[in-house]
Amino acid sequence: MATRSTCLPTLQKLGSTVDPNVDAQAVADGWFTRFANAVGDNDVPGVLGLLLDGVFWRDMLALTWDFHTFEGKNAVSKFLEDQLKVIQPQPNSFRLRKDLVELQRPYEDIVWIQAFFDFDTSVGHASGVFRLVPLPDGSWKAHVVYTNLEDLKGFPELNGPLRDHQPNHGKWASKRERQREFLDEEPSVIVVGGGQSGLDVAARLKMLGLNALVVERNERVGDNWRKRYAALCLHDPVWYDHMPYLPFPPSWPVYTPALKLADWLESYAHSLELNVWTSATVASIKKETGDSGKRWSVDVERGDGRKRTFKVNHVVLALGIGSGTPRIPDIPGKNEFRGQILHSSKHNFATDHLEKKVAVIGACTSAHDICADYVEHGVDVTMVQRSPTYIMSTKEGMPRLLALFWEGGPPTDIADRVNASYPNHLLKFVHQRVTKDIAEADKELLDGLRKVGFKLTFGEDDSGFLLLAWQKAGGYYLDVGASQMIIDGKINLKSDGPIKQFTQTGLLFEDGSTLDADVVVFATGYADARTTYRALLKDVDLHDKIQPIWGLDEEGELNSVWRGIGGRGEKGKELDGLWCTMGNLALCRFHSKHLALQIKAHEENILGIRYPLGPLEEQE
Repeated sequence: MATRSTCLPTLQKLGSTVDPNVDAQAVADGWFTRFANAVGDNDVPGVLGLLLDGVFWRDMLALTWDFHTFEGKNAVSKFLEDQLKVIQPQPNSFRLRKDLVELQRPYEDIVWIQAFFDFDTSVGHASGVFRLVPLPDGSWKAHVVYTNLEDLKGFPELNGPLRDHQPNHGKWASKRERQREFLDEEPSVIVVGGGQSGLDVAARLKMLGLNALVVERNERVGDNWRKRYAALCLHDPVWYDHMPYLPFPPSWPVYTPALKLADWLESYAHSLELNVWTSATVASIKKETGDSGKRWSVDVERGDGRKRTFKVNHVVLALGIGSGTPRIPDIPGKNEFRGQILHSSKHNFATDHLEKKVAVIGACTSAHDICADYVEHGVDVTMVQRSPTYIMSTKEGMPRLLALFWEGGPPTDIADRVNASYPNHLLKFVHQRVTKDIAEADKELLDGLRKVGFKLTFGEDDSGFLLLAWQKAGGYYLDVGASQMIIDGKINLKSDGPIKQFTQTGLLFEDGSTLDADVVVFATGYADARTTYRALLKDVDLHDKIQPIWGLDEEGELNSVWRGIGGRGEKGKELDGLWCTMGNLALCRFHSKHLALQIKAHEENILGIRYPLGPLEEQE
């Protein structure tokens, strides 16, 4: 793979200065007029002349029917040469959002003009964001261009003025029962899992006129949060976590307790009239071999023993990041240990272990939450840290990381698109600065942790939270109080060496030290989500065709989330129609639309060929 020398477009690197009184509107308008004319005329050299040599162009479905980031003029040139004639951006459709043009100075040495635009392709309505940076000759060129598919032509979402206008006198309950049981029509899509990701996709599909059945194994919607450890609370702020079509009310707490979120999910499914079967499981997903004309045969078993087989083109696997098998390290001597061993997924209440000595293996989010809960209930608990952890306080970190999604910030739909317009390979360099700022603000906290032996990391290339989340979905703790408990000695800490084996009374470490424990809780995450997918997919010949789900590909995009699990290209064709969604509430809110649009485009026979993943270009 070619190396890259990406960096931020600082004024020093550009050799530029900026007049603080520059007319950002005039600059954006002039650049955009030339850009729209060049794109509309399929004039690739004309477009390239408006871009910085180290440009990033990120596309989500609008021009590639996939998620791509093209870095550098060579990669952008090839992509435009290949795709403009295929996607056919409409020449007279480009419109600059003049209300969303802004001169921004995120740091003293970085200045850009950010602007939004809209345009149409042959099949869809799209939006875009660009950021212009100044050059020494006084001109401005784009350092970032982002394009995003918003809607399909002729298939608007069925809400607002397109909502149902017919009065319903006394027939609603019976109608809903028939809809929920699919007595009059078969579902178009089976969604496996009724957490936020499954509900978001079902809501998006419904607004596009596609009938989805959500199959949820728990007794109630929301139990995926309700049945986890009692101390669980979101560490993301409420403004970041709104769900599609139904935002949280303004009285909602900034950080949502898990039980409160569980009830909200249940209310969400009811309010949007989503068709959910609880206490139901998908027993198997098989290639459809009959004459139904559909791709997949899905066997569903309900808690009362009823069984039903559906023939569908689409199955969305909405099983969550923690859908894999709970991961417990293979430590010798487990059979000798006289106490209790459990994974964090099986832990419920700290009161289950009153007057016991507890060791929690792990030092990330779940471990901190569980340890803090034990302390608050008077339980003697020791955190066993095996590898360094990224720590930031929510107080100092969240307003800096999620300033877009804070009280008084832009509307959620605008914030989502600004957030998505930062490619991950570029965002790493932004986060290096933000991570440094947060660490300076958290200096007292971090120094206190170091003093008691807690091992800290600032993530890959000191980018903090960002790449740990994208690559591992872990490795961090966003502090809401447990760090101070470690500093104060309320949570005991063992971080001075690897575990050698269990003993009858606890743990023996490589350095010969021991730790007595009656209970050992492994807060050590989950195995690859593909293990669960393979268990559902009964044709074992298809198992090796399932591509990695989480983690970043060479372009900096997530491998398969919100897309097909067979990946790009011919290799995954046999898995067409099997989709994946997962992530936090914000990611699911935004990208559920992308997934629904792909499914709708397939059903309407307008889904184009996905642009392939190509090699990276080396940047000078």
